[in-house]
Amino acid sequence: MNLYLRVLSYVKPYWYFMAGAMVCMACFALTSSATVWVALPFLQTLFGQETVQTVQDGQDERPGQVGPPGQPGQTEQAALPGQIGQGGQGSQGGQLDLAQDSANRLEQRTGMTGLRETLKDRTNDLIRRPTKQATLERLCLIILFILLLKNISSYLQAYLMAYAENGVIKDLRNHLYIHLHRLSLSYFHRERTGELISRVSYDVMKINGTISAAFGTLVKEPMLVVVFLAILLILSWQLTLVSLVLLPLSILVITTVGRRLRRSSTASQEAMADLTSTLQETVAGVRVVKAFNMESFEIGKFKRQTQHYFRTLLRLTHMHNLASPVTEILGGVVGLAILWYGGRQVLEGGLLAPEDFLTFFLALFSMMKPVKELGQVHNRIQEGIAAADRVFSVLDTDPEITDAPGAVPLPDLRREIRLDRVSFRYDTVSDPALEEIDLVVRSGETVALVGPSGGGKSTLVDLVARFYDPTGGRIEIDGQDLRSVTVASLREKMGIVTQDVILFNDTVRNNIAYGVADMPRERIRAAAAAANADAFIEQLPDGYNTFLGERGVRLSGGQRQRIAIARAILKDPQILIFDEATSSLDTESELLVQEAIDRLMKGRTALVIAHRLSTVQKADRVVVVDRGRIVQTGVHASLVQVDGLYRKLYNLQFRDQEPVLE
Repeated sequence: MNLYLRVLSYVKPYWYFMAGAMVCMACFALTSSATVWVALPFLQTLFGQETVQTVQDGQDERPGQVGPPGQPGQTEQAALPGQIGQGGQGSQGGQLDLAQDSANRLEQRTGMTGLRETLKDRTNDLIRRPTKQATLERLCLIILFILLLKNISSYLQAYLMAYAENGVIKDLRNHLYIHLHRLSLSYFHRERTGELISRVSYDVMKINGTISAAFGTLVKEPMLVVVFLAILLILSWQLTLVSLVLLPLSILVITTVGRRLRRSSTASQEAMADLTSTLQETVAGVRVVKAFNMESFEIGKFKRQTQHYFRTLLRLTHMHNLASPVTEILGGVVGLAILWYGGRQVLEGGLLAPEDFLTFFLALFSMMKPVKELGQVHNRIQEGIAAADRVFSVLDTDPEITDAPGAVPLPDLRREIRLDRVSFRYDTVSDPALEEIDLVVRSGETVALVGPSGGGKSTLVDLVARFYDPTGGRIEIDGQDLRSVTVASLREKMGIVTQDVILFNDTVRNNIAYGVADMPRERIRAAAAAANADAFIEQLPDGYNTFLGERGVRLSGGQRQRIAIARAILKDPQILIFDEATSSLDTESELLVQEAIDRLMKGRTALVIAHRLSTVQKADRVVVVDRGRIVQTGVHASLVQVDGLYRKLYNLQFRDQEPVLE
């Protein structure tokens, strides 16, 4: 119930649309009942034995009087129940019988019977005209008006509901996407990309059924049930009670089906998430799939998952469709019971007049459709709640990296970045990634981080960028703890270039001027020139307006790196982080990229992670990291002369050359 109410809380901004939809629903319910109620005078008009005489010579018109046309002043008294009389003969016995009959009618017009007869008289007064033909015309016009009003109300209700429902889904999807951007990097390392895509797209759409059920079905259909039930009670409360005998059984069946449906819906959504994740991974890694000739393997894997999704979807469909026939069968049993019992009463001349019974039966079966819809609404809500559970599990995940209360913007770097006894582990069961790191990076200094893979180099720079917070110690910029400044102000002063360059399916221009729509073309081109990228960009089909494709697949690795460096140059950051920026490039591309990096680092504070030691020889200082600790510090020329890890790495990389002797 809490999840359900939480979903409905997103409806608040659209309350005026919902209010309008409810007014239209009420109008639709009333006009639907009116179409059933006017069936009674329609039957009487076509098949009744009574005619209507025009009022003449000041005489009152009475139902049941017949006067031949053209004979004013003469009337024929129709035989009333319990009365025998001659038209035009005013005997004392006839008057006494008429008075007694009037008394009996007055006595009968009490309770539901009186209400029924009063409403029938009011309806007849509205519809009845001097002749049957005129009455029929009047009745057809009234029915046409009711149908127009009913369908206009139905259209407006559907439009207003659709606006509100889709607005809620839009807001929920935006909220989810915004929250994903607030989550820490560690969350995305734990979750699969396809799983998150499934929750933003598929699961949010399933919640739409909950909104529709809550305000479309749970408001509209009960209104219809109430108005039709009112008609049934007015016509015969005894038959109405008989029709409600099977209601508890229906509720029990529907509730049982709903519980099973929620479990099936959850399994179906998880299967879809697995399917989406596999599809995303295969498309992103298609080069590896083809290189290893693994198309058949991936196809088999995908088929197994589609088969699993097929089975879960089949179970879901089975449970979803079970409520409808069960409800309809129960309704049919009720209808047949009413037909049998009520028909016997009519034939015996007791409970209802034939035309009233037909109206009752029409109202009863008109009520079956909204009852059937209400039978399925529980199932739709359960499906939506299963999806909402998965969506809100993301929204309820708290970001690990947030601004502390009273956090202030970070001023410009003037002195140093200091790591003071910094330790970090990714979770409570893993080994420490960093232990007791002490490091000072002075403003304007280039510090190279080298060491074996898995030693902690990337973790160290991630802590400086505050993708994570240290589990021990502190990181300061000019004496100010990073946890006391706003994350946005810290990231604004940083530029990061990684080995795995992320480019967007957009133009070259927009990839360089990322997020800045009005950046002057001259500045973009200057940044590209500084990154050694202007020449190859101009040779592209549309120059700076060329679309790069997803992840920049139309460019080589070196070209993508230079686009990324141009992006960093345009941002003009104070602190630069290079994470293996040249490790996957060929020699020519590496030289071009290294030139661009050298230009970018001038006058800036830089942390450079590199496996290729040739790229760090110009660094002001080299820090060797191994197993989460700093094991050596110095410059390249001195470190290669000292027996240690750095010289070992250097000799391994340059073993074809004369090694540095120990």
